[in-house]
Order: sequence, then C-alpha cells, then structure tokens
Amino acid sequence: MNESAHVAEEVFLGLGSNQGDRLGELRRAAAALAAHARLELTAWSRIWETEPVGPEVQDAFLNACVAVRTDLSPLELLDELKRQEAAAGRAPGSHLKPRPIDLDILLFGGQVIAVGRLAVPHPELRNRAFVLEPLAEIAGTIRLPDSGETIDEACAKIRRKAGPWVRLYDGGDLQTQVPGANKEERGAALALYRR
Repeated sequence: MNESAHVAEEVFLGLGSNQGDRLGELRRAAAALAAHARLELTAWSRIWETEPVGPEVQDAFLNACVAVRTDLSPLELLDELKRQEAAAGRAPGSHLKPRPIDLDILLFGGQVIAVGRLAVPHPELRNRAFVLEPLAEIAGTIRLPDSGETIDEACAKIRRKAGPWVRLYDGGDLQTQVPGANKEERGAALALYRR
C-alpha cells in the first residue's frame, strides 16, 4: 500500500511525563501533535497523576490521552512519535525509567497490528489504570479490536484490582494549551515544542 494514500483513521495516543516540568512536557507534546500537518487533534482527557511502574525509584507520572485523526500509516505515526520523544530529550532505552515524555499508540482505528516494533492495541493497555482512566474519558464506548471489550469495561476491571495508585491531577490541564486551527498558532506551538 502506498504510505501517502493511507485512509484517515481515528487514533488514540497515551502521553506521559515524570521528568522536569511534567505538565509543560505534556502541553508541548499535545501542541506538537496539534501542529502537525497530518494530525488533527480531536479530543483530550484530563490529566492523571500516577505511581510509576518499574523497578527503579522515580517521581510520579502525569498521564493523559488524546484522540487524533491522521492519514499517516501506523509506522509513520510511530516514527513521528519517536522523533518527538527524542526532540524532548528522551534517551533511547528508557522504557520503565524516568523520562521527559512518553508517547504511545494505544489504538489505531479498528486495527490489530503486530509488526516488529509496533503492537496495537498497546500490549499493556488492559493492565494499566494510568492508561485506562484517561482513555475511558474520551473513548469509553470504543471496543478493543482484539477482544470486543469496551474501554469502559476494561477500566471497570482494572479498578477492582490492586495496583499502582492513580488520581486526577489538579495542577492544570491540556485543554487550555491546545492550539486552535489558526496556522500561526500551530507554527508557534511547534516552535515552542522544538525549543
């Protein structure tokens, strides 16, 4: 299939940060997504503060989810997210370690994808309250393409299990920082992210 002829899909992304200005990193990431010529940011969750997952002692994360429409292929989108992570200073090999920004593809339309470096739905989606709580806010009725379970149903299950704590963050949100459709605003947002 021609990469540039890919049909626009609704995609759900997870955003997380636990280094530096956590809220600023989430806002810059959302602004960069909104500013991208082939991504349309259509919805965003509230921000959740969460206990980190992993063996290392580290600061709590701020997490959010956003919905985008894009004609990028799954691998093109993954490459763009990795580029944005690198631009924000994320070191290679920092999985489960402190990082300024973490950008994950959670769902890509109704597709099930398993190609080397990309698995969708995200393999840990059902096990992580810090993903399911914000995702349920913007995609609660969406069915997981591999199981048919809705996000709301998966979220209800994770709430009944013991695990890392997760709570709403009251120190700010993404909504007031998402740039509008104005071309100059998008350019300014992208310049801010690429600082």
